[in-house]
Amino acid sequence: MNVNQQPHMASPYGQPQSGYQGYQQTGYGNQHVPGGYPTPYAPYNGPASTYQPGPPQGYSPYASFSSKALATNLVSDLSSPSPLDLGMRGPPTSGPPPVSGTQAYSQFGQGDTQNGPPPMAALPSVSQQYTHGTMQLSGPQSSFNQPFGAPPTSMQQMTNQMSGMQIGSTVPSPAGPGYAPPTVSQASASAAYTPSAPSSFAPSSAVHSQPLPPDSVAQTAPQPFYGAPPTPPQPFPGAAPPFSAAGPAQPPAPPLGSQQSFSQAHPPSQPQFTSAPPPVSTASYGGPPPTTQASHPRAPPLTSQPSTFSGGPPPTSSPSQYPQPMPQQPPVSQPNPFHSGPPQPTTAAGFPPQGGPPLRVPHPGVQGPPMTSQGPPTSQTNHVAPPQPGMLPGPPPVNMAGPPAQPSMQGYPPQQNGAFGQVRGPQPGYVGQYPGQQSYVAQPPAQAPAPAPKRLDPDSIPSPQASDIPPVQKTRHRIDPDAIPSPIQVIEDDKLNKGNEPFVTGVRGQVPPLVTTKFQVKDQGNASPRFIRCTAYNMPCTSDMAKQSQVPLAAVIKPLATLPLDENGPYIVDHGESGPIRCNRCKAYMCPYMQFIEGGRRFQCGFCSCVTEVPPHYFQHLDHTGKRVDCYDRPELSMGSYEFLATVDYCKNNKIPQPPAFIFLIDVSYNAVKNGMVAIVCQELKTLLDYLPRENPNVASNIRVGFVTYNKVLHFYNVKASLAQPQMMVVSDVADMFVPLLDGFLVNVAESRVVIESLLDQIPDMFADTRETETVFGPVIQAGLEALKAADCAGKLFVFHSSLPIAEAPGKLKNREDKKLVGTDKEKSLFQAQVSFYSNLAKECVAQGCCVDLFLFPNQYVDVATLGVVPTSTGGSIYKYTYFQGQADQERFLNDLRKDVQKQMGFDAVMRVRTSTGIRPTDFFGSFYMSNTTDVELAGLDCDKTVTVEFKHDDKLSEETGALMQCAVLYTSCSGQRRLRVHNMAVNCCTQLADLYRNCETDTIINYFAKYAYRGVLNNPTKNVRDSLINQCAQILACYRKNCASPSSAGQLILPECMKLLPVYLNCVLKSDILHPGADISLDDRAYLRQLVSAMDVAESHAFFYPRLLPVHKLNVEGNALPVAVRDSEERLSKGGVYLLETGLNLFLWVGANAQQELLQNIFGAPAFSQIDPNMTSLPILDNPYSKRLREIIESFRAQRSRYMKLMVVKQEDKLELIFKHFLVEDKNNSGGASYVDFLCHMHKEIRQLLS
Repeated sequence: MNVNQQPHMASPYGQPQSGYQGYQQTGYGNQHVPGGYPTPYAPYNGPASTYQPGPPQGYSPYASFSSKALATNLVSDLSSPSPLDLGMRGPPTSGPPPVSGTQAYSQFGQGDTQNGPPPMAALPSVSQQYTHGTMQLSGPQSSFNQPFGAPPTSMQQMTNQMSGMQIGSTVPSPAGPGYAPPTVSQASASAAYTPSAPSSFAPSSAVHSQPLPPDSVAQTAPQPFYGAPPTPPQPFPGAAPPFSAAGPAQPPAPPLGSQQSFSQAHPPSQPQFTSAPPPVSTASYGGPPPTTQASHPRAPPLTSQPSTFSGGPPPTSSPSQYPQPMPQQPPVSQPNPFHSGPPQPTTAAGFPPQGGPPLRVPHPGVQGPPMTSQGPPTSQTNHVAPPQPGMLPGPPPVNMAGPPAQPSMQGYPPQQNGAFGQVRGPQPGYVGQYPGQQSYVAQPPAQAPAPAPKRLDPDSIPSPQASDIPPVQKTRHRIDPDAIPSPIQVIEDDKLNKGNEPFVTGVRGQVPPLVTTKFQVKDQGNASPRFIRCTAYNMPCTSDMAKQSQVPLAAVIKPLATLPLDENGPYIVDHGESGPIRCNRCKAYMCPYMQFIEGGRRFQCGFCSCVTEVPPHYFQHLDHTGKRVDCYDRPELSMGSYEFLATVDYCKNNKIPQPPAFIFLIDVSYNAVKNGMVAIVCQELKTLLDYLPRENPNVASNIRVGFVTYNKVLHFYNVKASLAQPQMMVVSDVADMFVPLLDGFLVNVAESRVVIESLLDQIPDMFADTRETETVFGPVIQAGLEALKAADCAGKLFVFHSSLPIAEAPGKLKNREDKKLVGTDKEKSLFQAQVSFYSNLAKECVAQGCCVDLFLFPNQYVDVATLGVVPTSTGGSIYKYTYFQGQADQERFLNDLRKDVQKQMGFDAVMRVRTSTGIRPTDFFGSFYMSNTTDVELAGLDCDKTVTVEFKHDDKLSEETGALMQCAVLYTSCSGQRRLRVHNMAVNCCTQLADLYRNCETDTIINYFAKYAYRGVLNNPTKNVRDSLINQCAQILACYRKNCASPSSAGQLILPECMKLLPVYLNCVLKSDILHPGADISLDDRAYLRQLVSAMDVAESHAFFYPRLLPVHKLNVEGNALPVAVRDSEERLSKGGVYLLETGLNLFLWVGANAQQELLQNIFGAPAFSQIDPNMTSLPILDNPYSKRLREIIESFRAQRSRYMKLMVVKQEDKLELIFKHFLVEDKNNSGGASYVDFLCHMHKEIRQLLS
């Protein structure tokens, strides 16, 4: 029966929805339902048919991974991690696979390998056959019913179900290991099958590594060969005798043919580059159909580890460098493989323009050959591959053999990696067009043989066909960027899986949603992930295990984090004069981990196990479970985060603190006046002083304010309410700073408003004609500090400064900018302070509770590394506006200033982290000062600052009790109240490395690595810092590979499921301006970014290292949903698109040269690309829904970040585009940073060296 005669079967699960076609939505269990996003990966949707009446649905050229719809067993990501086949292997021998040689960085193996058939013009002279598709099932198949839908009743249905079968690594759906529903109804490939399929379908419950004997092999449909008749099909036996795992396969006689095959003999020492198969294999055009005999596979790797196919270099290969990918159009004489009809526009990521079905355009990332068939493409996600004639019904093939081996290579299957190239013209022995099929220019390609089932790797790396690769690159094997782990995919999956229900913190050791997911938190005993995020939620029980894995054990703590409106802030608990209840020995505060005993009269500490008496006023009876009956009435017994009101004992010098003060110190030297900064600050302060922080919005703030201006000397202002005019006092003796007035310097805003406004009006006029260019800096901070000391209060200094302090005074600096030191061993000196004066000053500031925020307006080098010492040691912030221009930068500066003045903060803070026995905090990162090894002292602590704490083992931990940490912060609130904020966190402990790797959070690990590396550059050359990061990352992944992954060939890179983005994110850290500077970045900028990252939280560091890139031309103006982001690579940009890039510090709106006129009119009010003003910093307010929605999105992005992001419009091929491209972090950068693909190969090489 010919499959093509079967009617199309409707999909039992409905048609795919319109919208974003690249992803699937989860339905029951982990199955996929069309139209949304997948659970772990987006599907690879298989090859498109060559001539389609309409584009195939559900196919996206950029769908990143094969969807893991099936699980072969219940072990989660550890038995089946995300294998990336980057590897290099020699032919199998009777022993284990040979260890391959090392690989040059950003090269792919020592044999330059070509992947895919050669271009038609350059066929090799050797008579070899290129085959695709014959695979064989390994092992006997057990059978049980198919859980979804009715069993297939016809060959057609069977084909439909099998054509896209995926093997994956998620846990099976509740129904048991089974098949996810097909997405779309498919017509099968046009290949003739003799027997019809049996109607029951049997998945395999266990995968056996027993390939079939030589006489029973997989069949494809008979197809004519060049000069050789097809062999008749042979049946598949149900069970096969065992076959030795590494024994050589027996090659069939080489068929005649003029196509190049992909395997060549290799000496075992020379590594081969193998690429795992893509999700679905089909026969390619341009070569003869497969032989009917398939060579024997090597035995399959364990359970759900993918088997891979390897290939050596083609006979004629010459080295080339690794160029940027360039999409190639098919030759004119050939039909476009992805759609029928003339080429149509697609958007950057290959998605359709809005308002129409997806259109296909060839692209280096697109996999799968076009298949000539009468209906939609055969292999679509979650369809099961068509059975071979005589094949037993069974699960998808779990281990497949490749096509026949070459004579020169005994039984080694040639390269099979299914990213197929352009359609070729008809070949001898192939049939012509289908009757009634429309012809486009050339003869259509031959009828496709049936797609043979192929082993599916969840994350294997297929490579594009040679014809997809630019000419320069044809000799080099190229990894398909769509087949390596995609950050966007992981982010979208997490949103789908965890963004819909609240995150309840009551369960110990559960990994929270990613920072990119919007979710609600319900505090039930552990601190919200908004306050604490850990690198690992399952800690190793022993230090040996921690050393072996090299996974950093750290927590990123943001004690005063702002919560969304739908979440309650920490409750305030007042225990009266007796103060908070604490453990007698370790002084931990009362929390849910304390165990009440003896009827409630005592409690046992969860941290140190000491037993403490319960004070009589705190006594309460226990219920039948041993809990206090008032447990849920007391936040400290039932919540992860809460605050205690502190008593006088917790105050400095045992007296209640005064309300804090804000002092504004304004540089009035020539540069500051000329660029407009002085006038802008004075104008803004008039209104800003009404918004000083307060706890009760209905009560005026009780923060007092003071004003100083300075150049080479300092001017203090008396703004006492009783004065008619402000008075100025000048202190010119800057070597011995003092405050010339006590009464009238710090005042209440409401009382002195008239005088303050008069002063702010006068300052710009007073210094309008100044010619003083020199400034001081040290004495300015000393002045603020002395004022706070005199008032006996804590507070914050806002310093507005413009130039290098070269005037004669304490803290004077010299210009030491020397680009020649970059890249040398002396480079570290550029990050260190020039003089020790500022670190001593910082120590005094911390003791007084004087926090310093520095606003810099430099036109040249100002030595941020030195000026930033006081702000970063006191918990302050640095803001930098290089080449400040009033008109262009005013908005950004004023927004930063407003946010900085208004944000909630604590003063004079001390933080201590306590842990349960077995681990202790050993290292701290952030903007603070430490005078001992345990107390983190912060003169100021605002809602954006984080402190990162690293833990080390000092004893064994137990799996039963887990590990506990308690972060307690003692601070003065902005109303002058002394408080204790407590955050508690319990994580699990494990004795198996597998459990550790299953419960890590990559974003937090990267945040820790960045801070660790950025501190490392103070004392080490940047190259050493980079190398140590790469080494630690390689050790983490090598340990996983060695101890947790199923055995498989060294040619595969295997990544833990929750760490599969570690390489891409780590590469972003390594390429960052601090560790790998380009020629255009200044030393000041590097110092500024280094200090900035040290206090970043996980959400900000994520956007900083892997910016968000939104295709705004796909914006749906009706809904609230954002378009799905695209990956940070130039090849994802479409000339017809408009993209918004957000880095956490900047916003770029990139406009493609071919963007639609209507789109440009809606956004910019400009009718043409050439009329867009590249200097605009804000979008015009236009009365159309598109403009409105885009401006809303930009505002919402800005609201999420602690700093205002200035918008820059970048026109394609404009000079600004270089800056924009710097943030496309998956590409190579100008300073020599590796692309993601190159770095992945380098990581793989490092891992293999460690393993060998």
